[in-house]
Amino acid sequence: RLQSSIESLAQDFSSIKLSIQEQSSFLDGIKPNQEILQQDVASLKEKIDDMQYVSYDGTFIWKITNFHEKMMDAQSERQTSIYSPPFYSSLTGYKMRARLYLNGDGNARRTHMSLFFILMRSSHDTILKFPFNYKVTFCLYDQTPQQRHIIDSFRPDIKSNSFQRPRSEMNIASGIPKFFPLTLIQQEGNPYVRDDTMFIK
Repeated sequence: RLQSSIESLAQDFSSIKLSIQEQSSFLDGIKPNQEILQQDVASLKEKIDDMQYVSYDGTFIWKITNFHEKMMDAQSERQTSIYSPPFYSSLTGYKMRARLYLNGDGNARRTHMSLFFILMRSSHDTILKFPFNYKVTFCLYDQTPQQRHIIDSFRPDIKSNSFQRPRSEMNIASGIPKFFPLTLIQQEGNPYVRDDTMFIK
């Protein structure tokens, strides 16, 4: 009798073990799905955030929060650049965004902030004029009453691929590599970063 009890216990044990293994493989199967869902939620959140700030008059004021954390990410090359939300020149106009390298790009690395303009593909491109040939102006806000904003602009090189009709989601960025010296932005109490926030128009 003892023998049969041991055998039945052994059977119970192996069936429990099998059930645990099945549950474990089921959970392993769920995990990637959960990660995909989390990515989908994150990208949806980003799209909703972008829609909140969207502008349709060709002017966009980009509020960059957590400046010091983003600067450290750029310096450590964890994330060298950040993108503004997309905005439009009009309701049926060009779709655009800015790209900022806080620690500089190319020859301007570690000396200047680099600021670029990007044309994006939109549903109205078929009726728009290409190459894009409008002056682009950037402004870094002085957040003190002095209002000594840093303003720089450029005219598109119409031969460049950056200003042709976009064939992919985004064209190659074009702009001002030496937009603003890092020595000034890194000074304690500089007027361009207040409450860990910077504004670019």
